[in-house]
Amino acid sequence: MKTHYYLGWFENFFPKNLRKILEEDITDRKSIVMISSNPSLEEDNGATERSWLDQAGIKFDEYHLINYRVQKEDAQTLIHNASVIFLLGGDILKQNAFLMEYKLSDCIKESRAVVVGASAGAINMSAKWVCSENLGDEVVGSSVYKGIGLDEFSVLSHFDLENNMGLVLRELSPLSEEINIYASNKDCAVRKKGDKIDIVGDVYLISQSEIQKLDATI
Repeated sequence: MKTHYYLGWFENFFPKNLRKILEEDITDRKSIVMISSNPSLEEDNGATERSWLDQAGIKFDEYHLINYRVQKEDAQTLIHNASVIFLLGGDILKQNAFLMEYKLSDCIKESRAVVVGASAGAINMSAKWVCSENLGDEVVGSSVYKGIGLDEFSVLSHFDLENNMGLVLRELSPLSEEINIYASNKDCAVRKKGDKIDIVGDVYLISQSEIQKLDATI
């Protein structure tokens, strides 16, 4: 059963309920592979995301970081052998380009590993996502990008949603006519396990140009 976690961002580590389900889902802890969101920058090494896992007591025998210092074929092999794949937060567009350039999307989709993404990483796990200057992206205008497509929905993660509901709805309405969009701010998560979707924290569903807050299930 494939398990995917779409995370926001966490200021004070994982909340207890999220920590509990991660501990239950991540039973194989041989190898974690982290995928940089700024692969040219050596400092983008996932230290914050790793600290969340460490604090939760989820530790691995091997830690690997995929960036431009790793050859494409080696990166694909690391993903193939991973227990957990973690797409790091940061620069959505640079990570998206890196995934395409290194042909990692199919490797991730084929993997049986637990796949986790934080902020930018969660967005790039989506089937499609909206890139817009109004959503804080460093672009002019608005366009739709293809993500990895682990699940047939979109994610807006780690955005000041509560204070920008009208703007978010305007930006995301066209895509919401095509696929569901899960939108959240900090300290939130969406877990897709098999056919079941679980909600941690304040998460909103945007569908058919309407927005509604979802009940937390965990």
